[in-house]
Amino acid sequence: MSLQEAAVQADALAQEGSERELADLRSQWGDELEAAARSQDFRERAVAFRAIGQFRWRAKEELLRRGLDDESPAARGSALLSVELLSRDHPSTVNGVRPLLHTLATADGNAAVRRLAVLALINGSPQRETIVLLEGIAGDDEADAQLRQAAGKVAQQLRRKQLPKR
Repeated sequence: MSLQEAAVQADALAQEGSERELADLRSQWGDELEAAARSQDFRERAVAFRAIGQFRWRAKEELLRRGLDDESPAARGSALLSVELLSRDHPSTVNGVRPLLHTLATADGNAAVRRLAVLALINGSPQRETIVLLEGIAGDDEADAQLRQAAGKVAQQLRRKQLPKR
């Protein structure tokens, strides 16, 4: 079985709530995941960064941070997918890398990476500077249409989170 196949299996176990089996799978694949994340091949790094989210591996969040700085857009995109997945239940994942997500959303050279960074911000705390940044992207006529649309939707969702609950 490859790391990618193990990650798919881990994702299924996580969705089923099979914590014991997921922990066993993590212990079997920990060393290989670490090695893949440090590989010279960007494809192996991309698989490793994506696997962190599929394994729901909070202990590897520091490794994800390195993935967000990776030279490869594929690796950065995979790390962003994992940040988004891990932050669904824990906004601290996004909050811990928020400045980096802001930079990726506004300045990354790859349009897909910029969109993924915007989408990952939806699971963080609704901080004013993030909302202002997203609204700026949404109103930028020179930005990619898909990026503007995603930024507008995420800004709107974060504004809703800010409202007091009734």
